[in-house]
Amino acid sequence: MQPIRQGDVILLPVQEIEGQKIPYLTLAEGEVTRHKHRITEGNAELYEKDSTLYLRVFSELALLAHEEHKAISIPQGDWMVKIQREYEPEGWRYVAD
Repeated sequence: MQPIRQGDVILLPVQEIEGQKIPYLTLAEGEVTRHKHRITEGNAELYEKDSTLYLRVFSELALLAHEEHKAISIPQGDWMVKIQREYEPEGWRYVAD
């Protein structure tokens, strides 16, 4: 499986997931717009360990939606959720969405 990107959110395939299940399916919320990257269709669960989110998709596909980006299909499997960062002379910062 290849990494999947939607805006500032990147999903990286992982072999297994550890962590505590959390009761929502929001992968990230925009700092500026408050729009959310969230799973809106399919059977999936979100986990957190050491401030990192992990997504497990049980159904063949799950739909990742966001108000400003085209919805994309996430295939069945386990994924690490990362937020893209960029470098500025002051140092690294998370991309604001």
